[in-house]
Amino acid sequence: MRPQTFPMTDQNTGQLVERFVGALRPLVPLVSVWAHGSLAGGDYQPGRSDLDLIAVVDRPCTAAEKQQLGEVHQNLVDAIPLASKLHCGYPVVAELDDPAHPHLTWAHEELMHRPVTPVTRRELHEFGLVIYGQPPADLLPPVTDGQLADFIVEDLKSFWLPALDHPEWWMRDIWIDLGLLTLARATATLRDGRLITKADALGVLTELGAPTAVVDDIRQRRYGVPDPATEEWTARRAELTLAFLRSAIGQVVHTSRLPAHDDPRP
Repeated sequence: MRPQTFPMTDQNTGQLVERFVGALRPLVPLVSVWAHGSLAGGDYQPGRSDLDLIAVVDRPCTAAEKQQLGEVHQNLVDAIPLASKLHCGYPVVAELDDPAHPHLTWAHEELMHRPVTPVTRRELHEFGLVIYGQPPADLLPPVTDGQLADFIVEDLKSFWLPALDHPEWWMRDIWIDLGLLTLARATATLRDGRLITKADALGVLTELGAPTAVVDDIRQRRYGVPDPATEEWTARRAELTLAFLRSAIGQVVHTSRLPAHDDPRP
């Protein structure tokens, strides 16, 4: 699938992104702005989904530019509630070759450093949304199937398995959602190379035997109008999720690899 071009279907989101890019252009040496994740993949839910962006810059930002970037983001959050969902990485074009290299990133309302992961890179090549400048294929090296599989398995082993030892984290919606959906999407990619949406991931969770009540809970909170969760249900949901993930993640880590050859996709 070729990258798409702006505009987007949701008017409020489109206006926010246009305002954001308009603020970036005089501030940093902007080369391109791309969207990935739900925003580009067709499963975007306004006000619920994150706005995942990559703004490629021509050189590293100066200290003054970093401060101004933070102010741009914070001012948007203060003016437009939807902007709290906007996350943006700022990789330097000359540093895009290394998938492990950390880049300046705004996420969860603060500046930090994160890599543009192999999953994000594959999303950008397959269905990235071009908001400004050159498309991903012009600047971003392709990700091999082997690189993608290695990253997915390592993420499950080094992040998600240890996270299961902190049951208090799993009392929160975000851990339930990300943990289960990450497992389902990892399973699909390792099984047949597909990058699937969160909606499709719910179906995979059912195939894997995930607790039906928990899958329905995620579906309702993402796509429906959920009832307020009781403390009893929140605790029971965490218990069910942890029991399922301990078995399921271990099985995926030990048995799964991408079936495709280790050649870059065009």
